Amino acid sequence: MTDDAAYQGQPDPRQEKFIVEKELLTEDQLTGLVEEYCTRYHGLNDTENPLAEVNLVLAAVKRGDLVVWFDPVENTAGLGSPS
Repeated sequence: MTDDAAYQGQPDPRQEKFIVEKELLTEDQLTGLVEEYCTRYHGLNDTENPLAEVNLVLAAVKRGDLVVWFDPVENTAGLGSPS
């Protein structure tokens, strides 16, 4: 009898999401991520003008309440909570 759980490999750390320091991004890149965050998460909530919250989201990024996550598997970046 074999225990399959003992043979399960560890996840590849090169495939795990990681935080990108905002200082490594250009203003245009950061603005694009903020606008995408606003339209994706607020645009679906019957908000008439989701881009009106760009300054609030950008301030949250600068405070560290939101961070830039990069997913190497999907080759995408987005904003999310730091934990």
